[in-house]
Amino acid sequence: MAQKGVQLDRETFSCSICLVLLKDPVTIPCGHSYCMKCIKSFWDEEDERKIHSCPQCRQTFTPRPVLVKNTMLAALVEELKKTGLQAAPADHCYAGPEDVACDVCTGRKLKALKSCLVCLISYCQKHLQPHYESSAFEKHKLVEPSKKLQENICSRHNEVMKMFCRTDQQCICYLCSVDEHKGHDTVSAAAERTERQRELEVSRQDIQQRIQDRQKDVKVLQQEVEAINRSADKAVEDSQKIFSQLIRLMEERSSEVKRQVRSQQEAEVSRVKELQEKLEQEITELKRKDAELKQLSHTEDHNQFLRNYPSLSPLSGPTDSSSIHIRPLRYFEDVTAAVSAVRDKLQDVLRDKWTNVSETVTEVDVLLSPREPKTRAEFLKYSREITLDPNTAHTELLLSEGNRKATVMRERQSYSDHPDRFTGLWQVLSRESLTGRCYWEVEWRGDGVCLAVAYKNISRAGSSKESVFGSNDKSWALDCNNNNSFNFRYNKLETPVSGPRSSRVGVYLDHSAGILSFYSVSETMTLLHRVQTTFTQPLYAGLWFWCYGVFAEFCKLQQSEVV
Repeated sequence: MAQKGVQLDRETFSCSICLVLLKDPVTIPCGHSYCMKCIKSFWDEEDERKIHSCPQCRQTFTPRPVLVKNTMLAALVEELKKTGLQAAPADHCYAGPEDVACDVCTGRKLKALKSCLVCLISYCQKHLQPHYESSAFEKHKLVEPSKKLQENICSRHNEVMKMFCRTDQQCICYLCSVDEHKGHDTVSAAAERTERQRELEVSRQDIQQRIQDRQKDVKVLQQEVEAINRSADKAVEDSQKIFSQLIRLMEERSSEVKRQVRSQQEAEVSRVKELQEKLEQEITELKRKDAELKQLSHTEDHNQFLRNYPSLSPLSGPTDSSSIHIRPLRYFEDVTAAVSAVRDKLQDVLRDKWTNVSETVTEVDVLLSPREPKTRAEFLKYSREITLDPNTAHTELLLSEGNRKATVMRERQSYSDHPDRFTGLWQVLSRESLTGRCYWEVEWRGDGVCLAVAYKNISRAGSSKESVFGSNDKSWALDCNNNNSFNFRYNKLETPVSGPRSSRVGVYLDHSAGILSFYSVSETMTLLHRVQTTFTQPLYAGLWFWCYGVFAEFCKLQQSEVV
């Protein structure tokens, strides 16, 4: 155990540059210690940059710190050397099959503590001491024990390879540099290492910067996760409250119907029973009268019969039977029918509106959306096949090519009446609703055409501003003129657009991100205009024509297609 303690101490008091015990130790401002010679050499190489740094923690110092020997640390190192020389090797200090053995030891070899790149020999602690104590070894380079020392020997000349051939990118010896590598760009291995070390540090700085950037991104994403969770929790909580209110409202209405039915039931039963009692009283009276008449009818004495007959009390007026109007099998069935009608209406509303709720939930999109495409190949990944809806087409628009193409005709087309049809403008909308990320291209010919996207509830009647694509807050439009000009319009505002004229225009939509972009498509794609807004409803692609003979067609796109 004592030897293990010495080993730990030796590592603690080793210079991180030369990897051996500190010699003339100095402590720099950041607190790390080095051999005075090692840190001087390191800083000499940094003099050109005017900034000096710690090889371990990379803290920088300006100006160059003055180095003063740390006498206490030097004394501790000297004591460690003496302790190391006196320590007896323990069993675990002997080299095993996987260890680097000392090349000097005879018999059972100890583990090597260091390997010397000059001697090309590995040394145990005992045999390493001359490298620490003798000035003859001052320029030797000690490294961690290595089994690959012989790889530093030139197989051709059996010399240490201290040179590097930049032409052939390999380590060579001095004889190689004047022989087979003569005329090549050769430098010392140390010089090449210094250059590569600089490149390595630049790469490390770049990596560290990228790590910091990614850590910031991770932090942003974590904040986004928390925001999503908060928003989702609030949505669930609010939705539950709303549904609870709906349930409570339904329960209140159910109780109200129950109360009204019971109240009406009580009133009707009371009225019926009241009439029933009257009828029963009348029946009793009639039975009594009938008994009197029966008794009189059995009187045999004629004179007695005639004397008693006038004394019989007259009958009271009969109950008005016309007030009794019974509707067989129909009492409160109408209430059930009325409640059923309300239920059916609610089901219809929920079915119609629930689609909007579901789409709103599924279209939630945060930071994880892909970036906006840059190349046409990337745009084509989001290509959508667009067809035109005949029910929206003006009666002078001819649809063809599977309803992908529209042409302005002088003849009225045989369309049936439909509330979705544009009546005053040569306009038409797509059959497909557009949400998420979509891309399509339109090929057009003629004096001019307008490419648009619009909400479904845009006005269809007449030629007012409420119907014209781009002249209201329900549509966005790009005018493509035959005079090499473009014009973007939205809500009565017009923006001139410059760009190369092309008979093909690409449209990119990211509905959830609120992005709408128009591109001129030829040998390259050129952005004409980009909109950043908030879309509140699904969109539909639209076309608006200005004169007879103009046509436009939604192109069939393949993801493998290249301009």
